[in-house]
Amino acid sequence: MRRVAQFFRVSLEQFKEGMQDCFPQYNDKEIDKIYEELILPRRATAKSAGYDFFTPVEVTLQPGETAKIPTGIRVKMEEDFVLKLYPRSGLGFKYRLQLNNTVGIIDADYYDSDNEGHIFAKITNDSNEGKVLVIPKGKGFMQGIFIEYGITVDDDVTDIRNGGFGSTTK
Repeated sequence: MRRVAQFFRVSLEQFKEGMQDCFPQYNDKEIDKIYEELILPRRATAKSAGYDFFTPVEVTLQPGETAKIPTGIRVKMEEDFVLKLYPRSGLGFKYRLQLNNTVGIIDADYYDSDNEGHIFAKITNDSNEGKVLVIPKGKGFMQGIFIEYGITVDDDVTDIRNGGFGSTTK
């Protein structure tokens, strides 16, 4: 198996910024502790394709509710790869957990963006059965799969990313 990437934590400052935006109920001291306990994505088995991403705090979603989760994670990968993010299969099957953009796309140049390539996930409990979704702190909620990709023979893009999420269309 070809090794094409490595996960890292974003800086504490970047993580605090994300946590204060998404979970303002946590104070600086609590965020420091949460940061120290972040779990880097990992595969569950030797033949798993997906790297599980873990919640930094407990997340509870009523049916129809949405939450934005700062993972505290960034990824450095070979330039001809992309990291695709999906809900964990069990949560999708049991609760209809959805990523709000359907599939998250993390480009190789996102690592060096202004927000340090901080990977966020916006999730929705799309349950039509009235099920409340509780994702405990440290539990896997989405998975990332590295995919090699190509470009067209006449591609001449030379622009370089400098912004964070959504910056390539500005």
